[in-house]
Amino acid sequence: MVKRGRIVAFFLLLILLGSVIGVFTKPIANDIKLGLDLQGGFEILYEVKPINKDAALDRETLVSTVSALNKRVNVLGVSEPNIQIEGDDRIRVQLAGVDDQTKARELLSTEAKLSFRDINDKELMNGSALAENGATQSFDSNNRPSVALKLKSADQFADVTRQVVEMGPGQNLMVIWLDFEEGVDSYEAESQKPDPKFLSAAGVDEVFNTTEVQIQGGNFSVESAKELAELLNAGSLPVELEEVYSTSVGAKFGEAALQKTVLAGAIGISIIFLFMLYVYRLPGFVAIITLSVYIFLILLVFDLMNGVLTLPGIAALILGVGMAVDANIITYERIKEELKLGKTPMSAFRAGNRNSLSTILDANITTLLAAAVMFVYGTSSVQGFATMLIVSILLSFLTAVFGTRLLLGLWVSSRALNKKPHLFGVKKADVLDINMTDEHTEPPNRYENWDFVKHSKKFFIFSGTMIVIGIILLAVFRLNLGIDFASGTRVEIMADSSLSAKEVTEELTALGYEPKDVVLAGNNNEIAVARYLDSFTQSEVAEIKTSVADKYGSEPNVSTVSPTVGQELARNAFFAVLIAAIGIIIYVTIRFEWLFALAAIVALFHDAFFMVAFFSLVRLEVDITIIAAVLTIVGYSINDTIVTFDRIRENMKKKKRIKTYEDLAEIVNKSLQQTFVRSINTVITVVFAVIGLLIFGSESITGFSVALLVGLVAGTYSSLFIAAQLWLIWKHKQLSKPKKVQLEEAEPEV
Repeated sequence: MVKRGRIVAFFLLLILLGSVIGVFTKPIANDIKLGLDLQGGFEILYEVKPINKDAALDRETLVSTVSALNKRVNVLGVSEPNIQIEGDDRIRVQLAGVDDQTKARELLSTEAKLSFRDINDKELMNGSALAENGATQSFDSNNRPSVALKLKSADQFADVTRQVVEMGPGQNLMVIWLDFEEGVDSYEAESQKPDPKFLSAAGVDEVFNTTEVQIQGGNFSVESAKELAELLNAGSLPVELEEVYSTSVGAKFGEAALQKTVLAGAIGISIIFLFMLYVYRLPGFVAIITLSVYIFLILLVFDLMNGVLTLPGIAALILGVGMAVDANIITYERIKEELKLGKTPMSAFRAGNRNSLSTILDANITTLLAAAVMFVYGTSSVQGFATMLIVSILLSFLTAVFGTRLLLGLWVSSRALNKKPHLFGVKKADVLDINMTDEHTEPPNRYENWDFVKHSKKFFIFSGTMIVIGIILLAVFRLNLGIDFASGTRVEIMADSSLSAKEVTEELTALGYEPKDVVLAGNNNEIAVARYLDSFTQSEVAEIKTSVADKYGSEPNVSTVSPTVGQELARNAFFAVLIAAIGIIIYVTIRFEWLFALAAIVALFHDAFFMVAFFSLVRLEVDITIIAAVLTIVGYSINDTIVTFDRIRENMKKKKRIKTYEDLAEIVNKSLQQTFVRSINTVITVVFAVIGLLIFGSESITGFSVALLVGLVAGTYSSLFIAAQLWLIWKHKQLSKPKKVQLEEAEPEV
């Protein structure tokens, strides 16, 4: 008898979930802060140096510097600045949505040290004499814009003006400077220039016992006078800031990247939904519901975390959907196996959930480990990707495991699915009579005659050959390292029409910046990427941005990396992969055994090497996002491998005696046959997401998408044909070793 109340409860839940998602998704999505790569802006990593060489650079100084920078950012009107201390001597500044990036960078980096000097450059008074918020934009007697200053002490200013008056006619000038450099600047040299560096040089004929001073004659506009006043009120920096890394994104680039990547995600996720519905029928429909809830929860949690959504973060969300399906597929394949043995849907549902839980848990923990390493060792964009991946893994576990159990459980417990295996994607011809089965009966499997172990030597030879070829490729061609690792400058130009490498090269050379090379991208070659071996200064970046914007109609993306930071990124990338590998070895050893761990790590390095060799062959640029791709594949590949290992462990427990190589080979073969469909279906769903990113996504993550695609293929291949076969060989050798028997010495008879 069908319990219709359960079915009604299912549809009521469906309506409730649909209503919540429909009502709140758009407001939540609109409330999430977008990173600079999606709305334009810039990021700079400053190395902090004390003004005086003998001065100490302590935590208090760094904190006060951040405070001063925040005040300056407030002048710009940026609502969500991100200014953080990194290490002992660095500060990272991220400002998204800034209209005039050049002006913002100048405002941040200037020390804003105000000083009053005589014509011999002797300091008479400095910015410490200024009252709090004592600078305002004003007008002089001729109604020209000026800056009015309010001083703390009238007596001090009287003393200063007295010294200037006493210098006599022709010498009695008070020169007001901003950021005077000792040994570099001088009044004598600057006064000969049409646009001197000092702010003003006014004659002083009498002693002024007042706290009111005006900076006049600085060719101010109302805007520049207001800007200087706000800068002085924000205060001078207690340190010097030197740019060691910077990246800036034009607003047009950010808008295009957001539109393309969201479209790519919608297409990829839609195909995944259709695939699940076609293969798993009713459970597939339940998976669509839980995946929709999963996407909604990710956006909600990210908003509550006050997280910043970046381009790699959206990629992680899309990729996360593909990986979240894996938990559903593992459970559904287990349920299908139980149904094929003739069990009722209720019995199959319970057994399938019970048998799949530990596999899902192990697989997610290893992927979570790789994501955590990414977060610790990655730069800001990679950290955004890692954050989204971590949130995705945790929420996918909740929705795929508990959400699926709840929703599918309502249908199963209603008994409406009894004797309807086709609703689970199971053919009636594959269902056995339960009276003819026992605990050793294997469910029908279309791959049950495939002998994976028989051809293991061929797989080893193939992989070995490819590794040798890869080593040769790397030795001959090496990697095409981007500026993240090799240091230098990258200029990305977007035009409304097609570009040519020659045109862009000539244009940049005419400015005095001849590029090392220019690579075209985009569907219509509307994007050109120029690379330089040198790191550009702030003024050089400003010049290029202004010229390119005038020529092509939009600001370019400009990234610079110093040699020091490039070396650090390379070192951190190496440590990230190494630590992830060690963590996985430890976890797999604890959960399984050390031979499983060793086989898994060999397979991981096999996959990572294939990705690196492929990039060497096709000459794609290797940047920091490629390391994120490698670590993602490390997590995904171990996920796939663990599913196989889990089934091997399960089948070993069922087999009473394991003595020969043939016994082990039978177990490995059976395990690979049983998990083959799951491995293929899982990789297909993730590939749908990646191909969507590759074809429809932003050009900024093309290399990342290619790396993921190559890694997915290599990871699936190694999980099926390398890891399990390696374990088989090593396990056989371990069993073949003669066991040492400790013989107790017989006691002498009395």
